[in-house]
Amino acid sequence: MKLSDSTPNLTSTAQSSSKSINTVYTSGSLPAKDVHDLICFSHLRWNFVYQRPQHLLERAAKQYRVWFIEEPIWGDDYKMSSCQQANGLTVLIPHLPHGTSPEDSLQLQRQLLDEFIQRERISNFIAWYYTPMALSFSNHLTPSMTVYDCMDELSAFWGAPPQLLEQEKQLIKRADLVFTGGYSLYEAKQNRHPHVFAFPSSIDFKHFSDARKPLPDPADQRRLANPRIGFSGVIDERFDYELMNEVTRRRPEWEFVMIGPVVKIDPALLPHGPNVHYVGMKAYKELPTYFSNWNVGILPFALNDSTKYISPTKTPEYLAAGLPVVSTPIRDVVRTYGSEGFVQIADSADAFEAAIEAALNGTHPTDWSAIDKFLAENSWNNTWSEMNRLMVAHMSLAIEQ
Repeated sequence: MKLSDSTPNLTSTAQSSSKSINTVYTSGSLPAKDVHDLICFSHLRWNFVYQRPQHLLERAAKQYRVWFIEEPIWGDDYKMSSCQQANGLTVLIPHLPHGTSPEDSLQLQRQLLDEFIQRERISNFIAWYYTPMALSFSNHLTPSMTVYDCMDELSAFWGAPPQLLEQEKQLIKRADLVFTGGYSLYEAKQNRHPHVFAFPSSIDFKHFSDARKPLPDPADQRRLANPRIGFSGVIDERFDYELMNEVTRRRPEWEFVMIGPVVKIDPALLPHGPNVHYVGMKAYKELPTYFSNWNVGILPFALNDSTKYISPTKTPEYLAAGLPVVSTPIRDVVRTYGSEGFVQIADSADAFEAAIEAALNGTHPTDWSAIDKFLAENSWNNTWSEMNRLMVAHMSLAIEQ
């Protein structure tokens, strides 16, 4: 399947960009085979919603020792706790005393980081950043290479630190490679670094395609009638509560199931009619059982600064589960899925309601074979493989003087 000209798929984007990398580097740097560790700095908790970092780093753990450093927890202790996951990846959490000043907290995190690196005898490693703020306590490190995987425009989110933009500027300056979580983000960053590559949200097709067959209905939605319209994701400032209040009010015979934590938004603003059901956050492995018993998947995102650059992971996950999808006009969704007719795009309550009705009537989408071909080409396995190819190329080649 050919994507629209304005939206190359992740493989073609990376391959075309990598041609320039190969003309810039020549042999002489540290061989990639000597780099065994990857240290990730994240603003997200590993056990929070399963999304881009988990998909990529679980695959990275097959080739590197992966260390996932979270933001601090405040309490009575001063230590770095560690917890090894089933996939071999290790989650590290700095514990800092209550009352520690911002300046001292950076120094303590730097000290815990240095002690960890020394204890594990890490010398040659990849520094992988999701949050530019971590540069405040890690800018003294000398990794074999630095990767900035920019999955969101964090500066546009509510509560973003005022120094985040300056920290991102410094991180981009230090980075060897910059990956972006969508094509809109790529366009925003491409002129700020010579080696920026777009890797939009991908899919674990095998996991979600299980939902295409009958699966046991989870207990907390079993009592609900049909049809069921579902949302799965973080319910925060990106959620269009005005739209959903209107749609859920208009169609009391439709049951709306909301999976995910409610954060950074007043719960009172959300729809709370008798046909709206908040079932909380669910484990990644549980999601197919929910999707299997839904009729439509929705992406009711508001159009604001925090959604300008998003590439929702749930778009391909819903489709892999065999669900028709209705979305507000998020740019990357329109470009990648709407223009191909894979997802219905609705820009008002009237349009959203009509699109759901069309999906329930079976009139959209019409070409599931094209959808499945697209999903097969854009797997998380392919995404990680291409990312790692670029990293190995960089580490195996020296920069021309």
